[in-house]
Amino acid sequence: MSRLRRFGIVALAIVLALAGCTSGGGDNPQPTPSRIQPGPPTTLRVLAGSELADMQPILDEAAKATGVTVQLTYTGSLDGAQTVANGQADGKYDAVWFSSLRYMETIPEAKQRLAGSARIMGSPVVIGVRESVAKRLGWDHNPVTWSDIQAAARNGQFTFAMTDPSVSNTGFSALVAVASALDGSGRALDSAAIDRVSPALKDFFAGQRLTAGSSDWLTDAFLRRDKGTDPGPPLDGLINYESSLLEINRAHKTSEPLVLVYPRDGVVSADYPLTLLAAANDTARAAQQRLADYLRTPDVQKSIVDKTARRPAIPGVPSPPEAPSGLVEIPFPDTRIAIDALLNTFFDRIRRPARTVYVLDVSGSMAGPRLASLQQALTDLTGVNTSLSGQYCRFRGREEVELLPFSSTPGQPKSFTVDEQNPQPARDAIRGAVQGLRAAGDTAVYDSLVKSYDLLAGATDQDHFLSIVLMTDGENNRGRTLADFQAFVAARGASSPVRVFPIIFGEAAAQEMQTIATVTGGQVWDARNGDLATAFCQIRGYQ
Repeated sequence: MSRLRRFGIVALAIVLALAGCTSGGGDNPQPTPSRIQPGPPTTLRVLAGSELADMQPILDEAAKATGVTVQLTYTGSLDGAQTVANGQADGKYDAVWFSSLRYMETIPEAKQRLAGSARIMGSPVVIGVRESVAKRLGWDHNPVTWSDIQAAARNGQFTFAMTDPSVSNTGFSALVAVASALDGSGRALDSAAIDRVSPALKDFFAGQRLTAGSSDWLTDAFLRRDKGTDPGPPLDGLINYESSLLEINRAHKTSEPLVLVYPRDGVVSADYPLTLLAAANDTARAAQQRLADYLRTPDVQKSIVDKTARRPAIPGVPSPPEAPSGLVEIPFPDTRIAIDALLNTFFDRIRRPARTVYVLDVSGSMAGPRLASLQQALTDLTGVNTSLSGQYCRFRGREEVELLPFSSTPGQPKSFTVDEQNPQPARDAIRGAVQGLRAAGDTAVYDSLVKSYDLLAGATDQDHFLSIVLMTDGENNRGRTLADFQAFVAARGASSPVRVFPIIFGEAAAQEMQTIATVTGGQVWDARNGDLATAFCQIRGYQ
């Protein structure tokens, strides 16, 4: 049996299963608006993925029709899985709504806390390729495989942006799809398959030039590069949900249209199941059922397609007109062991390693609890945080780490390289250096940032993901000014972009930190609530 036919059989089974996946049972007729009666006013508290923000207008209409007001709290997929698994969602939320439950269901502690679900919509993860690049590569009219994309990336003919697969479903879906297709067995990935395809995956990810912890942020960064407002040349492609790429084209957000490439050997799709938590009370259960029934009515499904460019969850409602039919759906890894093996192999052996300078404020105002908080946050990155999210925040094989403490002047940097085969000694050494930090003196923010660029001299974004993390609790009062730094960045040009990720802490100048992020193509984190550990961990998705 051919590989394509095997994938097609799996795809058909998945499509048939998903078509009947509702909290009320797949054999029930599709509800109609006239059959849905408003119930008592109820607030349904939902832990959700941030990409669902575009559903708010439809949810507002749902509240009028059903009496169910949806209160969405946004979080990342991995953080959401951890919140459910450790029981912190129980009593605080009634339901969860992410692009997929596949990862969460491989965690026994999370799976047992989930109840009925209803598939609301769908969107495959595909590649948007600039039209001129698609024509050059022949991808605008010829069928394309993941191997074709791998070859173009290996030969330096194709660059792309993709989210961090440990925190974002689009990145993980793409990683599963390309790994499974290159393996060619037609089965869900296991550890042996991951080892077999690692060399080919390394070729594929040689083309990745931009990473992020959020699909929305990645899209914005891709568009800024296209417009020339971010450092770095435009990228050839963007891996994202089909719906997001269609919206880019519909709104004419790029200098040239994106050609959506659907690899013929398969994709992984989001199915957006609205899922009740087992701990929810009877009122919430009734509200979830009423809301799900409403969202699955033909008229509302059509509205979802029209307003969000996602595919419908029920038969009889047309998909977006640009969306092709007959996609092959690749099987998803069905064990936590396989998922962990894929992610750890990806970070430690496959993707280009990170090279990061941590510019750390140790001025006098950091003395006491603030310095202790900084030390704990960095210590968490050395392998001591074993939570679901923490295990992927740790420093990775082949990664290069520079610690640059500063106060009145830049301090003495310390360099570390994490060994691929034996990473823990380097992590332990980093932890020791962090624990040795002492606070005294004034605050030379911009002299220290310029020094950090010197430490990255000679590195390019073709061999490393380059970044600088700046943590300060006060305003600059020594040496160069913000204007001096802006002139320095402008003089460097855009040939080798280095993004700066400032963390606002204490009395740091928030507007200046935002300016630093803007001129370097980075992002600001606000840790003024004292949660430095979360900020340092989340930044890892962008390195």
